[in-house]
Amino acid sequence: MNVPPRHKYELSIEQRRFFFTNGYLRVEGLLSDEELAELDAYSTDAMHGRINFDHVETAGVEPHSEGNTPAEMEDKFFRFIHFHRHVELFERYMLHPRVLDVLEQLIGPDVSGLQSMLFFKPPGQHGQAYHQDSYYIKVKPDTVCGAWIAIDGCDEQNGCMYFVPGSHMEPIYQDVRKPDNTQDFKENLTEIASVDESRDMPAIANAGDVVFFHGRIIHRSKQNHTKDRYRRAFVCHYANARSYTEWNGGNVEHILARGETHLPHAMPKFVDQNTTA
Repeated sequence: MNVPPRHKYELSIEQRRFFFTNGYLRVEGLLSDEELAELDAYSTDAMHGRINFDHVETAGVEPHSEGNTPAEMEDKFFRFIHFHRHVELFERYMLHPRVLDVLEQLIGPDVSGLQSMLFFKPPGQHGQAYHQDSYYIKVKPDTVCGAWIAIDGCDEQNGCMYFVPGSHMEPIYQDVRKPDNTQDFKENLTEIASVDESRDMPAIANAGDVVFFHGRIIHRSKQNHTKDRYRRAFVCHYANARSYTEWNGGNVEHILARGETHLPHAMPKFVDQNTTA
């Protein structure tokens, strides 16, 4: 079947400059209304226990709870970092063409999909203290980039992310500790020590926006202080497909999302890439 040509999404010069200077970029309205509605409906069913995820492996990590409430579901899903390996919808959004268009311009034309996570962040749910994703996802050379799809609008009240602009130029900090403020931050997760809080900026986003951020940028999120607003997001991490990693099984386990590579790699299980390029 002949697939009609698709016009790639192009960043402006100002957007490119902003990302490479600050280490993050919000791209407005990257998802269509129909796509956002699909993620909205699926995540709503998921957080209310209407979808059976028994087949989703947790890499040997036992969840803290069975997931009887949305807050418990988020705690459970926080440990599921490879939804795309088991659920068609999540692989499809990891390989979303416009998301990959932007990534091509940020980390190069060869893109590897590393992990996917689903966050609900219901009212009262904690955030995560200052950290760098490249501290956990080790790739050489370090080309890690996150793509944070906002299913709900997010701001300072319901726990948006905060970035320290320009900190992607800094090293991966090894001095980490347990966070002091357990009201705002998840317990049993570490934070980078001695970050100047006055440096960070909130990444306010509307539903359907996608926030891209460098693996080394220092970032955090705080507690959802609202009484009736969720902060749902589907988050994937990527790297240039020519970077080497031993993380989570090595290159052979991670999808070649776009382009080519000399390294071993996985292919999609559900998505025909010939229809999404």
